[in-house]
Amino acid sequence: MSDFWLQYQKDWLQDETLIKFAEKGRREGFTYVQSYEDVRDCVTQKYFRKNRPLKVWFTSADLSASKEYIDYCKEWASFFNQVAKDLGEILIDEDKDIKAFCLEFANGAKIFALSSNPSQFRSKGGKVVIDEFAFHKNQKDLWKAAFASAKMWKYPIRVISTHNGQKSMFYQIIKKIKDGQLNYSLHTVPVQKAVGQGLADKVEGRPLTKEERLAFLEELRKDAGDERTWKEEFCCIPVDEATAFLTYEMINNCKEKNVSVPFKELINLGDLYLGFDIARKKHLSVISIFEKIGNIRFLRYQIEMRNVKFRDQKTTLYSFLNLKNLRRACIDKTGIGANLAEDAQIDFGKNKVEGVLFTNSSKEEMATLFHIAIEDKNLRIDENISQEVIEDWHSIEKITTAAGNVRLDADDSDNRHADNFWSAALANYAASSKRDFEKPFILSGNPYKNSRFNTMNNFSGIAGQRTGIKF
Repeated sequence: MSDFWLQYQKDWLQDETLIKFAEKGRREGFTYVQSYEDVRDCVTQKYFRKNRPLKVWFTSADLSASKEYIDYCKEWASFFNQVAKDLGEILIDEDKDIKAFCLEFANGAKIFALSSNPSQFRSKGGKVVIDEFAFHKNQKDLWKAAFASAKMWKYPIRVISTHNGQKSMFYQIIKKIKDGQLNYSLHTVPVQKAVGQGLADKVEGRPLTKEERLAFLEELRKDAGDERTWKEEFCCIPVDEATAFLTYEMINNCKEKNVSVPFKELINLGDLYLGFDIARKKHLSVISIFEKIGNIRFLRYQIEMRNVKFRDQKTTLYSFLNLKNLRRACIDKTGIGANLAEDAQIDFGKNKVEGVLFTNSSKEEMATLFHIAIEDKNLRIDENISQEVIEDWHSIEKITTAAGNVRLDADDSDNRHADNFWSAALANYAASSKRDFEKPFILSGNPYKNSRFNTMNNFSGIAGQRTGIKF
C-alpha cells in the first residue's frame, strides 16, 4: 500500500496521536484514507477495551457523505479479506429515534455513520471521526458530545475539514493548536501541497510535468469563481467574511457622527419608522427606530429588552406608537408576537401597524432590502454604536442546506439570535416604499394602502438604551 497513498495520506496514517486534525482542500482523499484507517483498526482489533470490540462513530455534515464513507469502508473490508455485513440504516437509540448506517465485522467491531446531530453521540463510546466539522450546524455541542464519547477511555478522535470562515469552532481549535494551546496533532494540506505530492497526477491518470501541475492549479483557481472560494475551499485559508451576509466593512462604512438621539428628541425629528423583533426569555426583544430623510435612513434609537413581561413590552411599544411623527411600524407576529402585534393593529390601525410573519421567504426578502440599503450606503449608524450590535448584524449567515435550499440564520451565541438585525430589518421594511420591492413580502395585510409609502426612502442610525425599558 505504500505506493498507493500520496505522501500527505501516508503522514496521516502513520500519525497515531490520539487526537488529530486535518485542515485541507476539497476532494484531496482524506475521507478515503480515514475510512482505510477505521477499517484497519476494526480488523486488527486495535483499541479493543476489555474484550469489547471497537465501535467507530463517523459523522459528516450531510447524509450523502455518510453513505459514501460506508461504501469506502466496504471496499477496504474486501481489501482486508474480511466479512463485513452491511446492516443498512438501523435504529441505535429507540427512545430518541436515532438511526445510523452500520457495517458489522465478524469479530464484532462496528462502524456507524451518523448525521450531524450532537445527541447521537450521547451514551456512545468508541473512536470518533468528524468529517467537514466546520460545516456542522451545532459545532460546540457536537464537539462536546464527541469528545466525551472518546476521551475518557482513550479512543482516537479524528477531525477532517475544509474551512468555513473564522467564526467556526473548527477554526478556533486549529488556531489554538497552532498557538501551542492544545496538544493535538495537526495536518495542513492546501491544494498546492497535495498537487505537489501527486494529486493532479492521480486525477489525470498519468505523471505530470511541473508545468502541467501549475496549469492544473491555475485552471482550478479560475474555475473557483472568486478569491474567497479559492482560499477557503482549496488553500486552507479561513476568510472571516466568507459566510457573512453583512461584512464588517459594509457595516463600518455606514458609521457617522451624532446619529443617535435620546428618546425625548425623537418627537422633533422627521418621519419615523419602527421595527420590533419580539422575544420573552431566551432572546432579546428589540425595537429599532429609523428616521427617513430623502433616500437615507438613520438609526436614531434602539432599545433592548431581556426577559421583560409582555405587558411592559406593550407599554414600551405604545410609547413609540403614540409619537405623532411615527409613520409606520412593522412588528414580528410570529409565534409569541402574534397577540402584541394584533393589539397594536387594533389600537393604532392597520395603516400604521403591520404584523410580519417570519418565513424563510419573508426573512430573505427583508434581509435583502436591508442589505441593499447598507451596500448602497443609504443607511447611517452612530459611530459609537455598540460592538455587540455590530456582531449581531454580522452574525447573519446565508446558509445553503444539503437539499440546496438557502436560508438566513445565526448562531445562538450569548443568548442572542440576530435580534438587533431583525429589528432593524423590520424597521427598514417599514420605511421602504412600494418601488423598493421586486416582489411582495409575506405579510398580514396590504402594505401599499397608505399613501405615505410613496414618499422617498430613508434609514436611521442607532441609539437608545442598551437594556431595560427606561427612557
